Amino acid sequence: MNLKEYQEINLAAPCGFYCGTCRHYLAREKGLLRERNLKHGCKGCRIQDKNCAWVKKDCALLRKKEIDFCFECKGFPCANLMKLDQRHSINDKVSLIDNSLRIRKIGAKQWLQEQEDKWRCPKCEGNICIIDRECYDCGYEIDWRKETGYLYDKSLPQQ
Repeated sequence: MNLKEYQEINLAAPCGFYCGTCRHYLAREKGLLRERNLKHGCKGCRIQDKNCAWVKKDCALLRKKEIDFCFECKGFPCANLMKLDQRHSINDKVSLIDNSLRIRKIGAKQWLQEQEDKWRCPKCEGNICIIDRECYDCGYEIDWRKETGYLYDKSLPQQ
């Protein structure tokens, strides 16, 4: 992957996480680090090119840039990715393995557009943080139904 392509997919983490929904990325982008009690923000997994605290630190192929995404590995999904996937599936209703398979199927650029559309605030079209479950632009609190993973308005009565 050349530098331009690499930068274009900056928010598509090697593990299949969409960095555009990350607390550390959004707080930095929106100038909210102090307000959110965060010391460090993030520019996205790829742009920082540091050892990922979750997958890259234990993956020689990613560290040596022999692969760009975990799905390119013969051992996909590895134990580290499965553990991370389980955590995000339970806490955030997002499967990194499913995301990785989707990236492999349609390509990173199209997947990023899907993610941008999926995680847009229903009130102001701003950016939703999946960890804090709120829009970082207007403060609108959102959540998603456990059984479907779809966003819903917390102020509405739930069935």
